[in-house]
Amino acid sequence: MNPYPLGLRLDGLRVLVVGGGAVATRRVPALLDAGADVVLVSPHITPALRAHLDAGRLTWRERRFEPADADDAWLVHVAVSDPEAARAISEVTAAKRIFTVRADDRHAATAWTPAVTRQGPLTVAVLAGGDPVRAVAVRDAIGEQLATGAVPLGENRAGTVALVGSGPGDPELLTVRGRRLLAAADVVVIDRLAAGLLLDELRPEVELVDASKIPYGPSAAQEEINRVLVERAQAGKFVVRLKGGDPYVFGRGGEEVLACAAAGVPVVVVPGITSAIAVPSAAGIPVTHRGVAHEFTVVSGHLAPGHAESLVDWAALARLRGTVCVLMGLKNLAAIAAVLQEHGRSPDTPVAVVQEGTTRDQRTVRATLSTVADAAKTAGLRPPAVIVIGPVVEALPTDPPAGS
Repeated sequence: MNPYPLGLRLDGLRVLVVGGGAVATRRVPALLDAGADVVLVSPHITPALRAHLDAGRLTWRERRFEPADADDAWLVHVAVSDPEAARAISEVTAAKRIFTVRADDRHAATAWTPAVTRQGPLTVAVLAGGDPVRAVAVRDAIGEQLATGAVPLGENRAGTVALVGSGPGDPELLTVRGRRLLAAADVVVIDRLAAGLLLDELRPEVELVDASKIPYGPSAAQEEINRVLVERAQAGKFVVRLKGGDPYVFGRGGEEVLACAAAGVPVVVVPGITSAIAVPSAAGIPVTHRGVAHEFTVVSGHLAPGHAESLVDWAALARLRGTVCVLMGLKNLAAIAAVLQEHGRSPDTPVAVVQEGTTRDQRTVRATLSTVADAAKTAGLRPPAVIVIGPVVEALPTDPPAGS
């Protein structure tokens, strides 16, 4: 028999999950997301389930299943591997006319959990006649089509601006939500640090505005970008402002939100993977490491130490013992290294400069605080580059992790 597909509205309704292992760990988050009142019955639970318990999201009965556990349940998930125990639970729930999912034997169950993909407001559930491998394959194919915009979601985002962080350069580091919104854009406004390969996926009719070519000084250019975002949105377009890294990490995303808000234009902000963390990782450098660094600080180096408009307390940074990640600081590297040493940071402090991290042009120069400026100049490094200062530079082998 073919199953009858149905979407259950579980908000506030009791759902019983019997078992506390890997299957329960996979099923519980979706039940919680649906608003279900989850009761977990098991002598033991995984650390992930305990985290939900500690957060007050579910109830745990620390024992084996008893028939009374099914009272008031609207749905039961049997997530145990023992067929006899699962059969006994099914007998109880069948007598109470409660739909029951069986992890051990789907053909003995009265309900199946489909393979699911979620794209924004849309949920697609796939059943494949009891073949989970086939269901997952179809689900993944549909999910990819939705994520790339090949199958539109039908969302009405006309008159909206989305600030999307594209990450440090590798197009595969764009978030799923960012990719979905980019596929739906009518207008895309980019800068030079946005992941350029993403532009190949745009529909032919999309208007592309290269903000890096706007012929004004820095402040005037930002005003022109703001004007373009507002103007296109007010014309009924869905505008994506595609930015490198994260929109709110030295990306002037806040200024663009303020401009849109002043004009009454709705804004969606999609966080991106910031280069301050991702680029060191791509070079095999963790920004924190147990016993080595318990803090890391991200600082802009686009203004030299001592500049009248600089808001950075370089003397305070020099007193820190952890990691300092400097963005946009390559041209001021010599001055930055000097001021940190002047205020107490050891000249022997390890430093790495990573150019164009996560891309095919990634290069890394390792040195010390006293030698890094000359080393970067000799190597001919160019922006964009991330400067990592601290003992974490030597925490791992110098070669990036396998598969990076």
